[in-house]
Amino acid sequence: MTFPLPHSDLDLTGQVALVTGASAGLGHRFARTLAAAGAHVGVGARRTDKLEALTAQIHDEGGRAFPVALDMTDPASIVAAVDAVEAELGTVTILVNNAGIPDAVRAHKMPLELIDAVIDTNLRGPFVLSGEVARRLIAAKRPGRIVNISSIFAYTYDGNAASTLYSITKAGIHRMTEVLAVEWVRYGINVNGIAPGLFNSEMTDGMLSRIGDMTDALPRKRIGDPAQLDSTLLYLCAPSSEFVTGTIIKVDDGQHPR
Repeated sequence: MTFPLPHSDLDLTGQVALVTGASAGLGHRFARTLAAAGAHVGVGARRTDKLEALTAQIHDEGGRAFPVALDMTDPASIVAAVDAVEAELGTVTILVNNAGIPDAVRAHKMPLELIDAVIDTNLRGPFVLSGEVARRLIAAKRPGRIVNISSIFAYTYDGNAASTLYSITKAGIHRMTEVLAVEWVRYGINVNGIAPGLFNSEMTDGMLSRIGDMTDALPRKRIGDPAQLDSTLLYLCAPSSEFVTGTIIKVDDGQHPR
């Protein structure tokens, strides 16, 4: 086999993507980015009014999107969302597991209800959804891409953000990415992840409201814009990365120690 120079293809025409947590923040940008690259995009979240607005925006930008109610803590909702996207757009070939919630409470003060919500949203839900999408891809004998959004907090934790359980679940997402990649490589399903640092989002706004503006403490004194994740996301979803699986890419502007 010969490859042209350069071997770089970011065209997602003919692909069907599902982005969770798409109502705001990184997920909102991810959905628009995939649509701009040619994918038809199912946008999932609990706040369906915001999904309707996002869908309209994507259509105005020349893409195609479909809004679907999705509660990552409810397995029935997960299955129903995949059913709905499949019926409207076709088999999901790209999954972006982006939905997540913070804990924002010290570990010794955390109520059981919050513990369950964080684990179910950040880890259990993505595992269930990944399995649902993979099962359908395998049955259809089609390759696919799963991109799990982890966090730089999976690697480092300084204790100031009160995000102990969030950090634990993101470390779980990291390991889930690695083992599912090995599990499904034989079926042509690539599983990778992105570990963002501090980017502008609703979650970041909440953290900064608790601990104060920390921009000046960052090495380059800047917080990331979600657009600066476009190239990494497209690389992991597109044909260019066909030989990459089980990998987590850190995108944090050197904000954290190694």
